[in-house]
This record gives sequence, structure tokens and C-alpha cells, in this order.
Amino acid sequence: MADWAKTAQRTYEYYTVDPGTWQDVERLDTVTSSSISWDASAETLGSASFAITESVGEAYVRIYMITVQNGVREKRPLGTFLLQTPSSKFDGRIRDVTVDAYTPLLELKENPPPLGYFLREGENIMDKAYELVREHARAPVVRATCDKVLPHDFVANTDDTWLSFLIDLIALAEYEFDLDEEGRILFSPKQDIDALQPVWTYSDDNSSILYPDITVDHDLYKVPNVVEVTYSGGAGAHSARVVNDDPNSPVSTIGRGREITHRDPNPSISGNPDDKQLAPQVQEYAEKLLKSMSTLTYTLSYSHGYCPVRLRDGVRLNYKRSDIDGVKAKVISQTIDCTPECKVSETAVFVNKLWR
Repeated sequence: MADWAKTAQRTYEYYTVDPGTWQDVERLDTVTSSSISWDASAETLGSASFAITESVGEAYVRIYMITVQNGVREKRPLGTFLLQTPSSKFDGRIRDVTVDAYTPLLELKENPPPLGYFLREGENIMDKAYELVREHARAPVVRATCDKVLPHDFVANTDDTWLSFLIDLIALAEYEFDLDEEGRILFSPKQDIDALQPVWTYSDDNSSILYPDITVDHDLYKVPNVVEVTYSGGAGAHSARVVNDDPNSPVSTIGRGREITHRDPNPSISGNPDDKQLAPQVQEYAEKLLKSMSTLTYTLSYSHGYCPVRLRDGVRLNYKRSDIDGVKAKVISQTIDCTPECKVSETAVFVNKLWR
């Protein structure tokens, strides 16, 4: 494996991918540049753009980084994307085609479940999710083993796509979608930042791959100490109010000397609960919402040379010149420029819990 803290010669290769076998088919020599964007907040988890001299139509394309270091050549996949929407420019000599590309999760976003579609109470959540992804996407799917079952019938909304339906479904088992560099669809358990083991340490020592500029953002003003939730649906209506009055919390009603209220009139209550289930679900939702909002989130934006860090990985930052030392954070977005330099612009977050 390449030593990412040292210099290496980098080039890139591009191959069309057979959606049936998920294997490389043909090398593309018409790609002049590309860029990859990963984003944990996007339903499809990211996208890519390609500059090519000749359109290839709609096709899956896999990007490889080729490194040569100390005479050793290695080939590493960076992502597999579905090319779809080209625009072209002709300067009288060369035609430049810019192509937008999407992750394999896009196929789950293209169609809705049938009207009235639902899964029955008691079905295994992750087994059913695996079956549905296999049925509605062509990319390989890696099964997740989990014993959690549906606590009630789980009904698709009229505006759901298969992707939004499945995101909500696997969230009941505390899972989320993930992708590997070959484009396989994965199910990853949700993890708090504290539970992550850092896969890479960025430092400002002599072997650092970290660029000098780094920004840190946080906003204490938006942290509430009261949450009010109101639900109205087929099972009836219910409301809940949760207050942070902990004297040890700096953002509590006591610590701040006033109430700061967040109101949620449209809580995401899963499935179709009956009247007996509704009250405890709304109360639990309100408690979890206040707990999640009672954290001060720090957002770190920085750049570095390429290293094998993926979306949602844990990293550690020892950037002492910026007073950031021993900070463990979670990567929430990346942009990879597929150039000889291969600069990676990255955003990560860490939190300071202010209640419970």
C-alpha cells in the first residue's frame, strides 16, 4: 500500500462498468478530468462530474487512481458513478463534454413504491431492506445482519421514492446507507462520534498532508432548552413538551435564565401507530429531539492530500498551530479533485454535549 504521507506519481483511469456483472468492461481514453463529491446529507450520498471529449451516453463509470511510488504501481478505485446529463462546448477545434454523474443509489430514487404499499409488523427490517434494494437497483448489495423487526405496519407515503422509503425503514434499525469505492450498496450502523475509531490522524508535523488553512464554525445561539412537539394524523392528535432544567447544563432554563423554544409541528413518526402507541412515541420523539439539539456542533473545514478516508469515517486532528489538538471528528463531506495533486477538501464535525 502506498505511503500517503510521501509524494507519489498519480494518474487516473476510467472504465465503463457492466451493470449486470459490476465488472470493468472498457477503458475510456476520452476523459480529461473529473471530480468526486461525497455528502452525508444527500440522499444519494454524492455525485461526480466528468469532462470528456466524446459523449458515452448513459453508462456506469468507475474511477481509479494509479499511484507509482518507489517503482511500485498500485491501482485504487475511488468511486463508481452513473453518467447521465451531458452538456457540450465546441471551440472550433475540440468538443468538450461536461457530464454529471450520480451514485448507484440514484436508481432507488427514480421510482415510487405502489400506492398503499406497506410492510407488515414483525418483518425483519434489514432482511426486507436488502430484498427491496436488490429488486430496485442493479448495483451489488451487501446484506446486514440485524434482529430488529418492525414494531408496527410500515406504510409508504404518497410522495416516497424507494430511496426515501428505505432510508426511513433502515433508520428504525439504526442503520443508514453507505457505498464503497466500487459502488456496492452497503448498510452501516449509525454511530455517534464518540463511538468511532479514528482511521487517520491529521497533524501539522513535518510529514503532514494537511494544508495550512482550516476554519472552525459553531453556533451556541441556536441551541434550545425547550422542545414542543405536536402530532396530528390518522391515529389522532397528541403533543409533548420537554424542558432542559438541569442546573449543570450551560444552556438549560436555569443556566441561561430564560426559555428558548423549538417547536416541531410535523414530527417524523414512523409507520401508522394506533392511539395507544401515539402518546409514548410522540413523547420519546420530543425527548430525543431535545437531546440531539442540546449539543454544540463544531464544523471543521480543511484540505489535505489524498489518504484512504471515507465519508462518515472518524478522524483525529492534531493541528496545534490552530489550537485544535486531539479532536476526534466525523467526516460529513469530501470533494476529491482527480488531478496529479489530488487535493481533498473535507468537512468534519465534532460535538460538545450540553445536556445529559
